[in-house]
Amino acid sequence: MNKLIAVLAGLTAAFHAGSIQAWAAEGTAAESAAKVMPAWLCIPFAGLLLCIAIFPLVKEEWWEKHRPLVVALWSLLFVVPFAVLYGAGSALETVLECIINDYLTFIVLLFGLFCVAGNITMEGDLAGSPRVNVILLVIGTLLSSLIGTTGSSMLMVRPVIKMNSWRRRRSHVMVFFIFLISNIGGCLTPIGDPPILMGFSRGVPFFWSLKLFPVLLFHMAVLLLIFYWIDRKNYCMDIARGCKPDISKPGTEIKIQGLHNLVFLVMIVAAVILSGTLPGLAAFQDAEGRTLGIHIFREVTLTWPALIEIVLILAAAFLSFKTTSPEIRRKNHFTWGAIEEVAVLFVGIFITMQPALMILKTMGSQLGITKPLEMFWATGILSSFLDNTPTYLVFLTTTGAMGFAEGVSTALGYIPLKMLMAISCGAVFMGANTYIGNAPNFMVKSISDENGIRMPSFFGYLLWSIKILVPVFILDTIVFFL
Repeated sequence: MNKLIAVLAGLTAAFHAGSIQAWAAEGTAAESAAKVMPAWLCIPFAGLLLCIAIFPLVKEEWWEKHRPLVVALWSLLFVVPFAVLYGAGSALETVLECIINDYLTFIVLLFGLFCVAGNITMEGDLAGSPRVNVILLVIGTLLSSLIGTTGSSMLMVRPVIKMNSWRRRRSHVMVFFIFLISNIGGCLTPIGDPPILMGFSRGVPFFWSLKLFPVLLFHMAVLLLIFYWIDRKNYCMDIARGCKPDISKPGTEIKIQGLHNLVFLVMIVAAVILSGTLPGLAAFQDAEGRTLGIHIFREVTLTWPALIEIVLILAAAFLSFKTTSPEIRRKNHFTWGAIEEVAVLFVGIFITMQPALMILKTMGSQLGITKPLEMFWATGILSSFLDNTPTYLVFLTTTGAMGFAEGVSTALGYIPLKMLMAISCGAVFMGANTYIGNAPNFMVKSISDENGIRMPSFFGYLLWSIKILVPVFILDTIVFFL
């Protein structure tokens, strides 16, 4: 939180002494004329983040009951002043643009994966020892590039929780789960994480991101070594206190139920791929190259590719529930609490973050960031608190406009490989810095809390990332981006 405020305050002070020229929303009627965006409109976003961080610590029961009202209050504290400054029509257009083109597809994807993964259960005598946990983290991290960080997180979270249910000290397992599976593992393909998919839709080759494999291996090696040391220590303490896994038979026996749901998981992945490829086809474009869809208000349009994605994902979730026994969901302790919490919090986050994103979109080319290490940290720090997809796009577009004569050829221009690596790694990797940095982070936290794992608070988790991830990112800078 302090980092975000410092970055925004510093950038704002550097340009026009507290106000900058910003567009109300990319792709809307307001893009034709610059408007002064006062930095104080970022206060509702900062206030909502503080509430998310503080209230669960000091007023947990009150927060759980009144969370929607708090989100609505901070959202109104942005929308009303924005409407006063720029008109009710512009305010409505900005909110609808955010809800229709960003939040809707985000929450539908999360909902679909939550439903499908909740219908797959794993049982057996495999106990959560340090060695087993390392193997699970490796599998989940590699899966993230095949089925996405959200898909892999939802698929792996319950098995990992079950296998460690006998342990008292296990919150660190889920912290590293978020580090590796929910974030870092998604760097190798456009399927893995939305920023990479956004790059693909802007002409970045589909398989270029495989060049990030050495960076991924470096992270996995360093983080898994640290994890093994921490988990080994906690494992020995649990054993010393008399905690023992409930293993009724010798050997290892694993039983997976609901495997047919993998078909629906593939269906969701296909929907995501289509959402990134269909807008580039002539059949989905008008004469001016804009994506066709259902007109909502002014320039706000629910595009046909987005609608196709939504329908396919909801169909997959529906078929998953219809074809799976409720007994499997009971074994998974399946409830709607986690998805409800994420849906409520993130609608407020998406709305109130708009001024910060507008400022970033306008200032991206003015920041003087020209080196890979600068791109890595600028993209990463902002992605820790803002949506990493538009943050990635801002710096990708900025780099493409620098006029490089060689590098990776994209629709935005040539981008040097090291610059593209830095932007991509910053957006994907540093989403792990906070619970709100990437969609699955908060979901994993909520599911863990529901299953009796006392996860770190917002600031507690931030302390974990500062102690563990930031030193690794400094090593990244030295090894890959100097």
